[in-house]
Amino acid sequence: MTTTRTTHFSPSQTTCGSLLLELQKIWDEIGESESERDKMLLQLEQECLDIYRRKVEKTKKYRADLRQTLNEAEIEVSNLASTLDEQANFVQEKKGTLNEQLTTIIPVLDGLRMKKQERIKEFSETQSQIVRICAEIAGNIQSMNSVNAQVNERDLTMEKLGGLKSYLQELQSEKILRLQKVNSYVKTVHELSAVMSIDFVETINEVHPTLVDPAHGQIKSISNDTLARLTGLIHSLNEEKLQRLQKLQDLGGTLIELWNLLDTSVDEQKQFEHATCLISSSLDEVVRHGCLALDVIEKTEVEVERLKVLKGSKMKELVLKRQHELEEIYRGVHMDLDTDAARQTLVSHIDSGNVDLSDLLSGIDDQIVKAKELALSRKDILDKVEKWKYASDEENWLDDYEKDENRYSAGRGAHKNLKRAEKARILVSKIPSIVENLTAKVKAWEIEKEMSFLYDKVPLLQTLEEYLMLRQEREEDKRRSREQKRLQEQFATEQEALFGSKATTKKPLGQSSNANTLAGTPVGRRVQTPSARPGVSGSKERRDSGKGGTTIPLNYVALPKG
Repeated sequence: MTTTRTTHFSPSQTTCGSLLLELQKIWDEIGESESERDKMLLQLEQECLDIYRRKVEKTKKYRADLRQTLNEAEIEVSNLASTLDEQANFVQEKKGTLNEQLTTIIPVLDGLRMKKQERIKEFSETQSQIVRICAEIAGNIQSMNSVNAQVNERDLTMEKLGGLKSYLQELQSEKILRLQKVNSYVKTVHELSAVMSIDFVETINEVHPTLVDPAHGQIKSISNDTLARLTGLIHSLNEEKLQRLQKLQDLGGTLIELWNLLDTSVDEQKQFEHATCLISSSLDEVVRHGCLALDVIEKTEVEVERLKVLKGSKMKELVLKRQHELEEIYRGVHMDLDTDAARQTLVSHIDSGNVDLSDLLSGIDDQIVKAKELALSRKDILDKVEKWKYASDEENWLDDYEKDENRYSAGRGAHKNLKRAEKARILVSKIPSIVENLTAKVKAWEIEKEMSFLYDKVPLLQTLEEYLMLRQEREEDKRRSREQKRLQEQFATEQEALFGSKATTKKPLGQSSNANTLAGTPVGRRVQTPSARPGVSGSKERRDSGKGGTTIPLNYVALPKG
């Protein structure tokens, strides 16, 4: 039996067999019974089985632990791969021993764990920046440092990280735009404060202290509240600027009016040039520092009040000066105005004290404006009147010139008179059309203005009609004069035929028979124009003058030539 058992030991159990042989020898020497020997051997076998069993159990437990570790590693790898959205370099097929599988998966797991920590760190930094910028936009600058961003470790995919980074980029762009807007608003507030001499630091501090000089590590406020308050501040400053500008422009306009009224010297005007130069400026054009300061406006107000007081003391003089200006306008365009009566009435009103001189002056200014408008409407007609007057004067000169018997003599200036006569004939030929156009213009003006066109207190149409009548009478006088001259020449020819020739005295060369002619330039009677008003007596004189000179005998009868 013992031999049978010993034969089952493997070569590695040789030591146990030798020990068993040695034990048998000892039993033999001792004389142990077979039953005792079997009992002891059975006990030894049981003890060996217990040892093997414990070893097997321990090994089983180790194997289970390995399997559990491997399984947990596989699960963690799978979870990490899912969380990180990574494709793990691990094949889950059961290949190799457990230790080999663990050796394969552990590096993969360590790599994923490290990547997870890096991803968590990246998520944390990104979310922290997002939280910080959101806090800046919301205006929670004090609490933004104490806020810790919570990272969801179950979703650490690159897609989510990319979304967070994209959102962060949008927030950073928004922050840059807000910062630019804040800086622009602060610059605008500074410019407006400089124009109106307002304390910039105190004004901007009321919006937010960080806008002036941010403390160490403190961020300039870009919150919605700050932007809204800056917008409101700029609006109120612009309103204040507009009010001050309008006030200064009104004061500047009043200054100019008072300067013109009081003939203020240029040196005095230069002292307030800063106020008058802004009269036509728009709101955006006013950028000079201190030009809208309160002290500037106050000084201008004081000057305006001073000039108003001075104006009150010189009001009578100013009223008379304006009246003179009105008279000059009327006189310049030959309009009817009884200046003496108007001035006397004006003085009586001033002396009575019952009239507000400012209202009186304003009324005269209104009259001046209307007079200028009326004078402008008369300009075209007056220009044509001047042309007609010149043509009429040339016509009168030409008539006297053609009556001069010595006009072709070689006297001094004769060639100039010949040229003038040539030009005068061309101009005289245009007189009918000039008068016709002038009459049409005057009639159209009277229809438009619904009033008579007066020229030196006389209706111009009446003057034109009288001129045409006188011109017609003069043409008739010319015709009668030519006829009388022809009859005289015929009478003289017949007398010579009956009684012989009669000696005549020759006149010196170049001497005119007209006593009113000097150097061949005649100055005789003329058809009167608006510069010298014609009347009925003028027409009578014209008719009487046609009867002067050599007369034909009353009993003269023209004899037929034989």
